[in-house]
Amino acid sequence: MIIVLKPQATEQDANEILDKISSLGLKPLYMPGIERTVLGALGDERVLRQLHLDSYPMVDEIKPILSPYKLVSRELQAHDSIISIGGVKVGGGSFTVIAGPCSVESEPQLFGVSEMIKAQGVPLLRGGAFKPRTSPYSFQGLGIEGLALLKAAREKFNLPVVSEIIDPNDAELMHDYIDCYQIGARNMQNFRLLEAVGKQTDKAVLLKRGMSATIEELLLAAEYIINAGNPNVILCERGIRTFETATRNTLDLNAVAYLKEKSHLPVFVDPSHGTGVKSLINPLSRAAVAVGADGIIVESHLNPKEALSDGHQALTAEDFATLMADIKPFISAAGKSL
Repeated sequence: MIIVLKPQATEQDANEILDKISSLGLKPLYMPGIERTVLGALGDERVLRQLHLDSYPMVDEIKPILSPYKLVSRELQAHDSIISIGGVKVGGGSFTVIAGPCSVESEPQLFGVSEMIKAQGVPLLRGGAFKPRTSPYSFQGLGIEGLALLKAAREKFNLPVVSEIIDPNDAELMHDYIDCYQIGARNMQNFRLLEAVGKQTDKAVLLKRGMSATIEELLLAAEYIINAGNPNVILCERGIRTFETATRNTLDLNAVAYLKEKSHLPVFVDPSHGTGVKSLINPLSRAAVAVGADGIIVESHLNPKEALSDGHQALTAEDFATLMADIKPFISAAGKSL
């Protein structure tokens, strides 16, 4: 439920209503604006009906939130959210590139890629320290050693770091090493993990869509994180599993436009996993800009032939330089800044 107060309503009026909402065990939301103050009440709809807020003289309008996802919905917040990753602002008219290797393998490998993306003006580094893999015999990441290397790269190259979390118990462990928790496709509906990054940290969370998840399920997964206390969520379309086998996944750009329409959260695209085909990353990145995405996350490696994971979809330094040059006109045409 959204409660719009009259222009002359004071903070005291707002607090009186917020106290009423809290007294019934509902979750109150306070959203002061330039012209109007808007309040929210979330919880059991049977209790919501007991509020009788239309009797308050400073209440101008009461509107239900019809979507099943309340906190991420544009019904609750019309303007775009801007999320900070280690001081780098994501969303709100900018287009942000996150790049780096699928897995952290060694200091020379990570530092080499960091230097390469830094030279292209990329502000954020990605790298996996904990790698959930389809096969138990595949490389699983360096763990703590990988996190330490990411932290060292962050300090040496001034690149805030994005890395995947796969265990709720690791939220506190990873906190000092990274600037953004990535929740991968396999864990999008790991609800204990969603609640852990919601309760235990206020750092950004990059939430990737599950490979068989609907758009609504992605939004409800984001709702879990925000409802637990962390509003700093970025959505990521990374391709879904379909009948098509020509590419690794089917990159669903419908989802990007739909998410931008229904949610105030920033939306990223992962063309690396979305296609699994290196030559398609460049055109699909341009398409992501055109369809309204706030950024892309791309895998890159100085020597993909020797990569321990996903080398087939990693861009070389030359490929990556071409990508950055090719997307800039599209970013300008979209009215955004890189």
